[in-house]
Amino acid sequence: MRIALIHALALSIPPIVEAFAALWPQAQLNHLLDDSLATDLARDGELTPAMHARFERLADYVVGNGADAILFTCSAFAPCIDSVKKQHAIPILRPNEAMFEAALSQGKRLGLVSSFAPSITSMTPELHAMAAARGVTISLETACVAGAMAALASGDGAKHDSLIAESAPKVHNCDVVMLAQFSTARAASALQARLRCPVLTSPESAVRKLKGLLA
Repeated sequence: MRIALIHALALSIPPIVEAFAALWPQAQLNHLLDDSLATDLARDGELTPAMHARFERLADYVVGNGADAILFTCSAFAPCIDSVKKQHAIPILRPNEAMFEAALSQGKRLGLVSSFAPSITSMTPELHAMAAARGVTISLETACVAGAMAALASGDGAKHDSLIAESAPKVHNCDVVMLAQFSTARAASALQARLRCPVLTSPESAVRKLKGLLA
């Protein structure tokens, strides 16, 4: 199976590669990176019609190359991805779709830890909508960790993980905690060490869902 992985950040690539290697090494991965997506979203402050059109073109490209499924790996673009889903018959996953499903099956008090503020803005309504569709009322605690993404981008993975772990007090009363970005998945063990509840990551959840759909 050829899985197209569409990235807005280079930092998202290693975590999903590791997740596939551990959980579904037989899958053929096709990476497509447009690192101006996150920059343009931060500049515009909203998902513009032009941004929607860009996502449509990216999806058309990988489908034309024979993709059996598409996984988008940047969590701030859910509405764009939902528009793309309507245009193709193959499985197309939002970055956190599978993780949200797993979290909703484990509790109603949910935590979300992010290193990129627009992700919380995008993911919060997405999560509440998914809960409402299931007839579930949830509470959500969020933590945006300043400096974590910059630390990782500069090559200081240890600082990134430490900063993420320090967010534990903000989400310690939750039934389950989710790490918002693919890039934050590397800090799962550090955060888990400070929490009693499970910590979920989007790469592992997404790979499990895709394998279930396609393998």
